[in-house]
Amino acid sequence: MTALSATLQAFFTDRLIRQRQASPHTLAAYRDTLRLMLVFAAARHDTEPSRLEFNDLDAACVGDFLDHLERHRGNSARTRNARLAAIRSLFRFAALRYPEYAATIERVLAIPPKRFERRLVTFLTEEELDVLLSAPARSTWTGRRDHALLRLAAQTGLRASELIGPHCADIHLGSGAHVSCIGKGRKQRITPVTSNMAAVLRVWLAERAGQPADPLFPTQTGRMISRDALEHRLARYVEIAARNCPSLQRKRVTLHTLRHTAATRLLRAGVDTSVIALWLGHEQIETTHIYLHADLELKERTLAKTTPANTAPGRYRPPDKLLAFLEAL
Repeated sequence: MTALSATLQAFFTDRLIRQRQASPHTLAAYRDTLRLMLVFAAARHDTEPSRLEFNDLDAACVGDFLDHLERHRGNSARTRNARLAAIRSLFRFAALRYPEYAATIERVLAIPPKRFERRLVTFLTEEELDVLLSAPARSTWTGRRDHALLRLAAQTGLRASELIGPHCADIHLGSGAHVSCIGKGRKQRITPVTSNMAAVLRVWLAERAGQPADPLFPTQTGRMISRDALEHRLARYVEIAARNCPSLQRKRVTLHTLRHTAATRLLRAGVDTSVIALWLGHEQIETTHIYLHADLELKERTLAKTTPANTAPGRYRPPDKLLAFLEAL
């Protein structure tokens, strides 16, 4: 067994699972990153992945791998930086175990993240949202499930994992109706729902007729629906809705778009950004400021309040008294 193989195994079993107790999502992301890198390095050095050493994964190889992600796999700069973060985590762990590879590890850790343009977030208007929510065929069981799920996403702003994870017992429809879930960073979140949303969930739970520990939005076989399946169904509904709302054709709508839509609706209703940050489960309030930049209508309303009243258009013409005073100086 090579030093790299032993380090990879210890990185997952000791570092991520035992010491940090990383979530399954983190483990899957790190696994996919390192698997892609090992396949790339094995092809580069014409050897088996199990025979690779740290010197085979030098800074030049890692840099070429990151470029490969963008050029050949079509990954964005954000994805490239996320892959680099996983690689750097592995090499920081290896630095304490194999000081003889310190020079190679140091050069890899010195690779900087790539800068990228921060685009404005995409959200749906009220008309677009209404058309999208009417796309699922509520004459079928699957359509009624998807309608309740998408409506919950647009009203609460839950992340995709937070929509998939809840069980039937996590919905509370009595006084102070709300939904409980485990959010990002394993934080327990409680998000209130409106009376209309509570009515939709009450009807769905009656039809769902599941046990408290059963998934709230299951597949037809009763298992938890996957994120890929959910995104695939949303794409179908967007395609259907775009026939009646052409503006949807110009937008890339994902489950996170519904989260942005919920935040924008709260912002337009006059809710403070600190409250919106708590609502969405943001770690920092600065994250919520992206919605201030994205909403042009909100900026126009602010501009209208600051426009001076009774200001005639044209160039400024000083009065004669001011001109005489200036000439006397």
